[in-house]
Amino acid sequence: METLLIVDDDVSLLETLTMHFEEIEQDDGQPRYQVVTATSAAAGLKAAQENMPSVVILDMMLPDRTGLEIIEEMKTLCGDARIILVTAYHDMETTIRAMKAGAFDYIHKPFPDPAALDLVVERALEYRQLSRRADEVHRENAVVRLGDIVGTSPSMQQLVKEIGKVTGSTATVLINGESGTGKELIARVIHNYSYDEPRPFIGINCSAIVDTLLESELFGHEKGAFTGAVSGKPGKFELAEDGTVFLDEIGDMSLMLQAKLLRVLQEREFERVGGVKRVKLRARVIAATHRHLAEEVSQGRFREDLYQRLKVITLVIPPLRERREDISLLVKHLLERINEKVHKRVTRVPHEVMERLTLLPWRGNVRELENVLTRAVVLAPGDVLRGDDLPALEANPSGPLDAQRGGGPGAASGMFAAPAVDDVSLIPTLEEAERQLIARAMAVTKGHKGRTCQILGISRPTLERKLQKFGLAQGQGPQVHPYPVKDAS
Repeated sequence: METLLIVDDDVSLLETLTMHFEEIEQDDGQPRYQVVTATSAAAGLKAAQENMPSVVILDMMLPDRTGLEIIEEMKTLCGDARIILVTAYHDMETTIRAMKAGAFDYIHKPFPDPAALDLVVERALEYRQLSRRADEVHRENAVVRLGDIVGTSPSMQQLVKEIGKVTGSTATVLINGESGTGKELIARVIHNYSYDEPRPFIGINCSAIVDTLLESELFGHEKGAFTGAVSGKPGKFELAEDGTVFLDEIGDMSLMLQAKLLRVLQEREFERVGGVKRVKLRARVIAATHRHLAEEVSQGRFREDLYQRLKVITLVIPPLRERREDISLLVKHLLERINEKVHKRVTRVPHEVMERLTLLPWRGNVRELENVLTRAVVLAPGDVLRGDDLPALEANPSGPLDAQRGGGPGAASGMFAAPAVDDVSLIPTLEEAERQLIARAMAVTKGHKGRTCQILGISRPTLERKLQKFGLAQGQGPQVHPYPVKDAS
């Protein structure tokens, strides 16, 4: 179902259009549109932020502002939604200005035939889908080079050597590493250095899709294979052609799909869901997981025969806490990327701040480091990364850092108090930390979801799911510190 937002101060027209579009059905009998209406520019912008419409029908003359005045804000709030401007006046200059501002189309009232408006809306949806597919292809085939793997520690140097050996073949690769270590980055580097000419890199997260949909995503489906399958669709294995299929978090795949994947890897061919034609698997398979698959095998949660098929070549990415000498290089690399993304120039990192960054535990690895730096850059008033803008995380309460706490520079500087070793109440769960981070980002952006997505580096649908999950759907989460802080003295 597509969400259609109609912004017009003519209430009777809104009622007519709502009834018209809500009566349109899909091939399976389900409603084609969910219609949301607003009678002013302010209400329209709020509705756009809350409902993420696919198409906006926007009247040019509204009581508070014109459609031309809010089109940029509407585009920011709606992401890739298509905006159709409507006016009762035939003005060539305004038409040109509307199209230049980014309107998908510009039509006049009164509508001569509802079917004509239907055609414009359907065409807008079609172009939106084409644009999304083009963006997906662009992302999936983005060139990632060795320069994106930052680190000079012995463990990273060894990993780069192993990558060099792997790129000389098309053997199946299993990448093992904690969440946030950069498993997909390594997979893309392997792919880009394995071929002399560009080839597709198709990735899929096995833990993010339910089994019934995952099978269709991997192998594709034929028309009528299940309810809603109104046309045939190729799967990831087919789209990858002679490139690479990246199966992220394969350790979360169900046993049923593990059996089907094993058969594909053994026979190098598969069938679409609901189909009988055999399709050759030409692509290389790279899998990744944060789980210890050998242990999963012993617990009966992962097939041993599939594990043996996958681990032809195994690469292990070290966690960030085991290569602390790389943190300063990572900080410099990430700051360049973050500054470009949020349009700031925070380039200076004082010695004591860098020292603090190297002492933190980084349980979320490079991803956590990037999130922390992003927040600090957004909050920084100038070009200096301040210690006050960093979260009050405690250092790792075990291992070699204990000695540093006692008399090392981190303890001497008094930048953060080391909690008692057994004070686990200071450590938030990952879910709670994520909730508080999102609430903080929404507070900083004053509820601007587009800006929040940019800061957190996530998509709009992902943010919406998180807001619903954590009860922050209205963007008015509690004003909390990003991490709980207690007096550990």
